[in-house]
Amino acid sequence: MIVVHHLNNSRSQRILWLLEELGLEYDIKYYERDPQTLLAPASLRQVHPLGKSPVITDGELTLAESGAIIEYLVDRYGNGRLAPPMDTPERLRYIYWLHYAEGSAMPPLLLKLVFDRIEQQPMPFFIKPIAKLITGRTKASFIMQQITQHLSYLEAELAQSPWFAGSDFTAADIQMSFPIEAAVARGGLDASYPKLLDFCDRIHANPAYQRALERGGPYEFAR
Repeated sequence: MIVVHHLNNSRSQRILWLLEELGLEYDIKYYERDPQTLLAPASLRQVHPLGKSPVITDGELTLAESGAIIEYLVDRYGNGRLAPPMDTPERLRYIYWLHYAEGSAMPPLLLKLVFDRIEQQPMPFFIKPIAKLITGRTKASFIMQQITQHLSYLEAELAQSPWFAGSDFTAADIQMSFPIEAAVARGGLDASYPKLLDFCDRIHANPAYQRALERGGPYEFAR
């Protein structure tokens, strides 16, 4: 039996969605973030040394990293579903977006989250203006420029095809859902990116996405 070690408001929501798409039976072990630090509990390190989510166990196998988990599940259980055929241009796009989501799209969004949290932390009154000045300049001169560049790139890609790997929905779209939802929540993704907002609306209307949301619990990026 596949077990998803599921942390609330995390990348593991994508794995639940994928399992629902594949129609596989699975169990969920739930973990809650610390309400103050938002970090995962130490108990996750008993499953994987890094204590991160998602992690799945499948028999004797323990596997972390969203992209690796998605590739494993699609290759082992997909029976040709949710991935383009081998040796096609669509397959190369599929592989590209599986890796792009975490390798390129998420880092500036994570930096934005970190710098936002720095501004919100309690600190001596005489330090706060300096801290806000530094974080504000960094966000404006670097982080937001990077996020805008990525959003413009993604918007242009979805203008060429309805899904990231081409005309058909694939697991690459599941992988890409997290950075796009994060950009809606905190990265400035608004009505100036209609293709990306349409992508969000379409995945949120997906029945398997809705079933995963019901099983996984409240998810702050869903709109």
